[in-house]
Amino acid sequence: MRILLVRTSALGDIIHCFPVLSALRRHYPEARIGWVVETVFAPLLRGHPWVDEVFEVRLRGWRKELGQRQTRQQIRQLIRNLRAFDADLAIDLMGNHKGGLLTFLSAAKRTLGARRRDRREPSSALWVRHRVATPSQHAVDRYLDLLAGLDLPKEAADFAPDHILPEVPAVARRLLAAQTRPYVVIQAGAGWGNKTYPPAWWGAVARGLREDPGVDVWVPIAPGEEHLAQDLVAASDGAAVAVEGKGFALLAALLRSSVLVLGGDTGPIHLAHALGKPVVAVIGPTDPWRNGPYQDPESILWRQLPCSNCYKRYEEPRPCLLSISPDEVLERARQRLRDHGFTGPKPAVAL
Repeated sequence: MRILLVRTSALGDIIHCFPVLSALRRHYPEARIGWVVETVFAPLLRGHPWVDEVFEVRLRGWRKELGQRQTRQQIRQLIRNLRAFDADLAIDLMGNHKGGLLTFLSAAKRTLGARRRDRREPSSALWVRHRVATPSQHAVDRYLDLLAGLDLPKEAADFAPDHILPEVPAVARRLLAAQTRPYVVIQAGAGWGNKTYPPAWWGAVARGLREDPGVDVWVPIAPGEEHLAQDLVAASDGAAVAVEGKGFALLAALLRSSVLVLGGDTGPIHLAHALGKPVVAVIGPTDPWRNGPYQDPESILWRQLPCSNCYKRYEEPRPCLLSISPDEVLERARQRLRDHGFTGPKPAVAL
């Protein structure tokens, strides 16, 4: 059996689909599974033992360069590759026209996706032939709801953390070998301005963590977010240090060895949670019970306001984030550390 999964982006959404991959591999151990994904996120899937073939797309780039001959050639080659895969089943995990069209273009013998009323773009249901109700609240459960269309039982979500980016790059090995104290990771950036907690406030959290329970604080430098990391470090009065964070394998290695990960509604938080790390997610304009860390309510800091769950994009933080103080974040971080058995660095033994 050949199964094609269509979820092109983004980091957190792809992570949320991993339990579907795990369930399919359990129920169809001999199946050949392919995945359609944006090139930038392909490293998440290449090397994953349960993904047999990765089909890379550049949807945003292609849309801007559609008139170019090279772009048209790349699209034609993608369609040829998808049809050569000869999928028995293609699953649209996106619920919009992009996902539906890619599912359709695969020429799979059977196409499956969410029913019209449960899709982000309801009219995109026309691209899939078999439509399934996905009534669950959280994104992970909604993806798993689709498996009812295959008469598979609803099961507990399994992110299979050991299979997520297991390679430790050389730069991570060097950083970790030189680190003698436990450390917390703060992910400074997020996809939208109003998802991004103020760097100066993160700096205050870093100072508190350095004082009590006395951990180091690392701030991965993500591409395009260098200024956020720099501002956070500057505001921390030396409590936080910026570290190289480019590349998913490096980021995963840093998260795996941390004692806690803090951030907003952003992909690295979902990656850390899937890896089994305790997290604190400061969430603003999105619904935490739909998009927050899965089945982990204690990880969520969120304020119920009349405008909550607006899903609107703004360049700056709004009251939904600004009503959550650094002291509140710090106290939740300390509580999460205590809940996971961390009481502080062990004192040196006098010889």
